[in-house]
Amino acid sequence: MLENYFPVLLFICVGVAMGVVPVALGKLAGPNRPDDKKLSSYECGFEAFGDARMKFDVRYYLVAILFILFDLEIAFLFPWAIVLKEIGTFGFVSMMIFLAILVVGFIYEWMKGALEWE
Repeated sequence: MLENYFPVLLFICVGVAMGVVPVALGKLAGPNRPDDKKLSSYECGFEAFGDARMKFDVRYYLVAILFILFDLEIAFLFPWAIVLKEIGTFGFVSMMIFLAILVVGFIYEWMKGALEWE
């Protein structure tokens, strides 16, 4: 029974090796000569300004969450469109209910002003 899990173990080992080996080779083979410019913070070509721990406006997070929510809907629409002929009317109605729920959520967010940027 355990031999069935060997491909999974092999996959995990190869994945870990693909992540660890390049880092270890870079650490061993690369020169270790840190200087002030290498150790300084870098912000888009400018000298660092302000505190790195400053608070962000919650609107950034709200926009990110809304983007993920409505962007993931596409992940469901593509496979649905490919198998639409096989799933028939039931699949079509199910997706329309799903899209209707998303549209109601989108209208709610729009009416609450979550999409407005001041």
